[in-house]
Amino acid sequence: MLGMAGGIFIVPILTLLFGINIHTAIGISLVSVIACSCSSAVTFLKNHLTNIRLAIVLETASTLGALTGVFLIGLVSTAFLYGLFAFILLLSAKQMLTPRQEIKTGENIPAKSWATTLTLHSSYPDQASGKEIAYQVGNVPFGLVLMYGAGLISALLGIGSGVLKIPAMDTALRLPIKVSSATSNFMIGVTATASASAYFMRGDIDIQAAGPVALGSVIGALAGARLLIWFPSDKLRVVFMIILVALASQMFFTALGIDLFNWR
Repeated sequence: MLGMAGGIFIVPILTLLFGINIHTAIGISLVSVIACSCSSAVTFLKNHLTNIRLAIVLETASTLGALTGVFLIGLVSTAFLYGLFAFILLLSAKQMLTPRQEIKTGENIPAKSWATTLTLHSSYPDQASGKEIAYQVGNVPFGLVLMYGAGLISALLGIGSGVLKIPAMDTALRLPIKVSSATSNFMIGVTATASASAYFMRGDIDIQAAGPVALGSVIGALAGARLLIWFPSDKLRVVFMIILVALASQMFFTALGIDLFNWR
């Protein structure tokens, strides 16, 4: 529903509840992210929520970041990964409470801006009002820089990078939430594929565990894609923020070697 796939939940669940090594959990999560992206993309495309031209432009930087992260996989300690994951979760929780400031049609946009040159401005149908909502895309170069960082984090944490792409689209591009979510869902599968190939070659993907997890993600993604079209997102952000903070706290203590709960 938020364009973040299930990686932010799957990795903590697999490591904290099932005792799976974090590198293996990340590999499984990446497979799930690919399945989630593919299954939800159809619904978003049918409802004209995905900005495909923008997704292609941003994905060049995101994929490059993912490939860079692949070279750092064996150089990063497990404790650091837990701590970094906790930080990313908190960053996402903060973003859930930050009001989105969209660029409204008619606002002054430079005639030679990247978005105008590449024809990235578009519109989407609002099911609630029954109207076609036009929107404009903001600072594309800044967005590319943030997407590179999102891809880098995706390769290290297996979170599909959606948890960072949504804040990036808010900060730099200032897109409507439904467009951000749909476009992010469209992109995360590509970024995750670049990272998953490296994990597969390293033998860090447990096929027996990845199959059931991916199947569950597909079912959830199909349901979430349909709910996004009608669901009021502001209410969802508060609940989502609480979950993110709880997961971040547990992952942070795990990074410090403190076992608050004997999940296993």
